[in-house]
Amino acid sequence: MNASIFPNSDLYETGYCVMFVRAISPTEALSRIPYAKSDVVDLGRSELEAIKALGSEVDQDDVPGVDFDDLESSGILDSSGPLLRSGSHAAWTFIVEPEGPFLAREEVLIAVSRGTSALLAQMSETAAAWISYAEDGEILSSFDPLFPDSDYGKQPAALEDLTGYRKAIDSGERADAYENSLRQIQESLECAMPPAVDSVRLPSVRVPDGY
Repeated sequence: MNASIFPNSDLYETGYCVMFVRAISPTEALSRIPYAKSDVVDLGRSELEAIKALGSEVDQDDVPGVDFDDLESSGILDSSGPLLRSGSHAAWTFIVEPEGPFLAREEVLIAVSRGTSALLAQMSETAAAWISYAEDGEILSSFDPLFPDSDYGKQPAALEDLTGYRKAIDSGERADAYENSLRQIQESLECAMPPAVDSVRLPSVRVPDGY
């Protein structure tokens, strides 16, 4: 993804999974995830990466500025499950998971999108990509941008009608299908975000049984 738009591979070199959800708060978005979760702690991207790498071995020097007692009691250090951060921009909230692929689970997208709409974008370290779109607990579109004709959603035409992403794929190079389609979708849905949205401390949770 172009570095001027969030998400992009400059921020998450080993891949990412990001969900955009319309008109709910970051803490509400995290609470909708249908798994047991740790308490919420505000973390920056580098702090979350340190915890992800070190787990229970992390110490105060690795996360300066974070209340370490709160961190220890929250449950965030207790497991190797996925770590998620959530923030907002304009009318949309995002949840980001370094590497993935927990957020890409159908049951997560279904649960978070109830009563609203949600877009999921996944890019692996090997550049394998996937895009899904859901409304009110129903996955309408779910596809690999390299093969947009193979859409596993219940109403594949819905996302195309909203965004015209197929033209963005067809008018560019095949290798750029993910970047071109995701940018078109984000701009059409008005959930395009600057990278700065991910540069501050944001509500974060651990999902102990997520993997």
